[in-house]
Amino acid sequence: MDPELEAFLPLFARPDLSDPFAMRKDYADRSASRPAPDTSGMTVEDRTVPGDPDVPVRVYVPHQARGAVVWMHGGGWVMGDLETEQHWAARIAAGSGAVVVSVGYRVSPEHRFPAALDDAYAALEWTAAHAADFGVDPERVAVGGHSAGGNLAAALALRARDEQGPRIHFQLLNEPSLDDRQETWSQRNFTDTPWANREMVGACWRHYLGTTPATPYAAPGRATDLSGLPPAYVSSAEFCPNRDENVDYAVRLLQAGVSVELHQWAGTFHGSQAVLSADVSQRQIAGVCAALRRALAE
Repeated sequence: MDPELEAFLPLFARPDLSDPFAMRKDYADRSASRPAPDTSGMTVEDRTVPGDPDVPVRVYVPHQARGAVVWMHGGGWVMGDLETEQHWAARIAAGSGAVVVSVGYRVSPEHRFPAALDDAYAALEWTAAHAADFGVDPERVAVGGHSAGGNLAAALALRARDEQGPRIHFQLLNEPSLDDRQETWSQRNFTDTPWANREMVGACWRHYLGTTPATPYAAPGRATDLSGLPPAYVSSAEFCPNRDENVDYAVRLLQAGVSVELHQWAGTFHGSQAVLSADVSQRQIAGVCAALRRALAE
């Protein structure tokens, strides 16, 4: 493991999703203890997207923005909201120059699949329809997210393709959770990795799916046809249970004729980008922002 990251391991609480509500509160409390992000170079506005029910979003608009990204937070479909995601969203807006539409989708186990995807899809349709209001080209709308948010971004790309929905210009999948079956080497063997391990990932899937059988929209790794999807940036962490399914999905996208940039970050673990002082975290975040900036400029 990267030595800069290893020094912070004692600060990463061991997740316990046997009580998802307590875990959600702890996650929110930890986020609230951090200083507010610097949003001086952008405007930030809370909006409500029409849906069933309506969906809260927070829109970060950098000066002279180019393109937009519908961004879904991580947290295993159990944790996270607009407040916990403000640090990521502001950082992406500042680093990429894109309008970031951060989606406050419904979380499980109260709202199981497809509630989160339906909320994200409503936000995608709204962003495509209102992009010009923020001074960006409606043809330059991307989707992206971390972990569970990466799952939703990949699912949005599949659903928009299948339903002839809004054209997605790019998909940014950062350490996404893609396959509920947990059959890869990394899913079977990473039982004691920091923050995310096999047990935690399995618990997240159970909260998200309940008794509903997984479809490709719930678990994009199950999709058999990846043709016609937007270009992708896929990032994986070496010591992450999702690692092998991330790499496999990127390779399958390539084999389906989709342009892909794949990064496998040595010495990292799931969510280690939160250690902002580590050089590898800075390079990871810069890579995400640069990939989005390039994609939306093309």
